[in-house]
Amino acid sequence: MFENDEERDDIREGSSYGSQAGWGSAEPPNAKRKMKWGRIIAVASICIVVSVSSLINGVNDDSTALSPESASVEAVFLTGSLSESLSIPEIAEMAAPSVVEITTEVIVTGQRTPQYVSEGAGSGVIITEDGYIVTNNHVIEGAEKITVRLVTGDEYIAALIGTDEQTDVAIIKIEASGLSPAALGDSSTLVVGNQVVAIGNPLGQLGGTVTDGIISALDRDITLDDQTMSLLQTNAAINPGNSGGGLFDGSGNLIGIVVAKSSGTDVEGLGFAIPINDVKSVMLELMQNGYVRGRIELGMTFLDIASNQEAMMYRVSQTGVYILKVTGGSNAETAGLRSGDLVVSVEGTEVSTAAEIMSVIDGYEVGDSIEIKVMRSSEEKVSTLTLEESKP
Repeated sequence: MFENDEERDDIREGSSYGSQAGWGSAEPPNAKRKMKWGRIIAVASICIVVSVSSLINGVNDDSTALSPESASVEAVFLTGSLSESLSIPEIAEMAAPSVVEITTEVIVTGQRTPQYVSEGAGSGVIITEDGYIVTNNHVIEGAEKITVRLVTGDEYIAALIGTDEQTDVAIIKIEASGLSPAALGDSSTLVVGNQVVAIGNPLGQLGGTVTDGIISALDRDITLDDQTMSLLQTNAAINPGNSGGGLFDGSGNLIGIVVAKSSGTDVEGLGFAIPINDVKSVMLELMQNGYVRGRIELGMTFLDIASNQEAMMYRVSQTGVYILKVTGGSNAETAGLRSGDLVVSVEGTEVSTAAEIMSVIDGYEVGDSIEIKVMRSSEEKVSTLTLEESKP
């Protein structure tokens, strides 16, 4: 019934791809990222470097084994202790070795063409000296092969450790040692006007590019892939391929993960980054478990139909948010929800977009039961859905 022909504006050779709105299953990445007030090009970020991952799988200074479950953010990641102001060249010299180039290969099957390999590019940040790297989920989503290139020029094939769609964060790992992890800063101390430096791989060809600017605004609510995120805004130049790269403060500490830029006619100097404080625990969860415990799995993906023209294209009678797909074996299937259902309300709250559904769901936990009212063949039906945990 529903076929999404949109493509995201990331760097691709052969085709572009992104992620489908929804939180239930891993759909083929092919939708454009959306923003409340303008088109968003996902370019972004996460650069974080760590050097004590031996504390996760090895031994601490006292030769006492520390299990992943008991490791803390402070124990695993290198914490920035510098507070002095550095020059741009000094920040670049300090932080650039922790930022890597990432290239991906995705096998694509077209509607009228045979399978072919699509290449993508992004950035990442080393977070431990033994090869853990943080990047964006959308950079590596669907990748059959992930290649990492260090500032030294050395290349490695990376293994995917874990992903989190909600924060757009992923952890990959290369088999290397003695790397230069980034020092994690404290994004809660930032104020508008602070100097920042972005380092990444713009256009997928210019690895190690350094741009500078300031923090233009804090706590910007931006909607990407129907997921509302509170982001840092900067005027540092950011381009496609910077995705997964780092935003560093005036002391060279990692304080943000570049995630998107706004583009369009007469739009310049609008870049966004995930505050590092929002993803420290996420990174640790991904390293320890491969996923973030407690995330809700709806077992469904959704499609927003916002105009009468779109409604005609999808052959439905009205605008709103529709169930695009129900995952087989999920609680959503057990609850009787079906592809093509128009979602009317969740727990009594009327909804018209996938983002509004997620906003309601945010107030609940795994194991809670919620009522979802849908319209099917001109009849209202109410289903009770038990929220389950999202696992890889």
